[in-house]
Amino acid sequence: MSDLLTRPEFEAIASKMELPNCSFINGKFAAAKSGETFQTINPASGEVITEVASCDAADVDYAVAKAREAFEAGHWSKMHPSERKDVMIRLVKLLKRHRHELAVLESVESGKPIRDCVTIDLPETMHCLAWHAEAVDKMYDQVSPSGDDALGLIVREPMGVVACVLPWNFPLMMAAWKIGPALASGNSVIIKPAEQTSMTALRLADLAYEAGVPAGVLNVVTGLGETAGHAIGMHGDINAVSFTGSTEVGRKFLEYSARSNLKRIVLECGGKNPCVVLEDAENLDDVARHVVHAVFWNMGQNCTSNSRLIVHRNIKDDLLDKVHARIRDWPTGHPLEPSNALGAMVTREHFDKVMGYVETGKKEGAEVTAGGEAIAEGDGLYIAPTVFDGVKPEMTIARDEIFGPVLSVIPVASDAQAVEIANDTPYGLQASLFTSNVKRAHRVARALQAGTVTVNCYGEGDITTPFGGYKQSGFGGRDNSLKAHDQYTETKTIWFDLSDDAIDESVT
Repeated sequence: MSDLLTRPEFEAIASKMELPNCSFINGKFAAAKSGETFQTINPASGEVITEVASCDAADVDYAVAKAREAFEAGHWSKMHPSERKDVMIRLVKLLKRHRHELAVLESVESGKPIRDCVTIDLPETMHCLAWHAEAVDKMYDQVSPSGDDALGLIVREPMGVVACVLPWNFPLMMAAWKIGPALASGNSVIIKPAEQTSMTALRLADLAYEAGVPAGVLNVVTGLGETAGHAIGMHGDINAVSFTGSTEVGRKFLEYSARSNLKRIVLECGGKNPCVVLEDAENLDDVARHVVHAVFWNMGQNCTSNSRLIVHRNIKDDLLDKVHARIRDWPTGHPLEPSNALGAMVTREHFDKVMGYVETGKKEGAEVTAGGEAIAEGDGLYIAPTVFDGVKPEMTIARDEIFGPVLSVIPVASDAQAVEIANDTPYGLQASLFTSNVKRAHRVARALQAGTVTVNCYGEGDITTPFGGYKQSGFGGRDNSLKAHDQYTETKTIWFDLSDDAIDESVT
């Protein structure tokens, strides 16, 4: 989709939008039972956008009760798969109709460039929901090879009530990644958006209800992690929690599961992802294009950001020159200006955290070759695309997930050293590899410890490929592809004994 408007047109949309700021439960918007709210801030201006309902355990209890009631009633869970598909396709059509409103809402609240919201996030959100909708009436169960005296049916059933806890960096897209397969499989769903970015999830649920998703089937509980998030993790009537966010918080959901009802936990967590460029890599200008996109897209606020450039020392300087040249194609500024490729950091707290890492990199002896400073534009939270050369693997900026527009360049002398450094991390979400040799590509891609390895490009695969991580980057399942449906369903064996000892042995 390439229907970008002008900045004045986007600002006009922003000025007229109704701002959803209450939880959405059982088909209705409602304030938190406590009456508490929290502020959501525009990171491009520092201004308060609105006050959002700060839900707690009481609201979670109510949402779970209504979700369970809807599930047991069967209006969605027992609906014919093709009918569920039709409703979800209607939702996609509504999203398309309201795409500019949703894009502006997401940009204003998160600081994301409107260009990305319009051309990437909204199209990917719609495609994801449509793909899972189309898949639901084309997935078959199995019959076991049990011989003539028995029949074993292996069937999938929806789990019941599923909670989806979302990150703030891709609010709509991550919602689609989770509710697409969860709804398609027949579950009732509770979304807990990040407190920094609540509004698009609320609008999504409202549109889903308009499309025909029954009351109670898709709910949004807004609130803080320590209240609403904790209540979801500890709730005894939630069957599964799918979480995308930090490894630290992911661990808490595993603890909550152990302390409550052993609900299924699916985690997609952090990453310190390597971009490995071998000595024989061709077309370094194209490599540089991918390197810059991989680390600076969405201001580096991306779990798959290739924040470590591990490059053979013989081509490092040439590649770095081309990276610097490519940075000019990534202007930073107001998120509603379509010509800007980079917007504002999501919050003041996160801005300060990233700038702290930049200062640490300088103190530990890495050389700043680009950026390394904040960009002054009113009260906006902008950080210049930053490149550190001469980074050693033990430095803080080479080990911690910075989640900002900061690239650490690590020179190596061999393929083996590149792989060793790439794997020397507790994370394993994504890795990129550049080489012109097919055998090397296969060998090194196999050696890299990551859930997704892209060769001669940066990416995450597409909707047809499973997405998740090794080690502390993931747990319990995968987003995307048909495998995503597995994490929201239970597998049941139904066994029929077909033997009949009374049958005359002469009958064949």
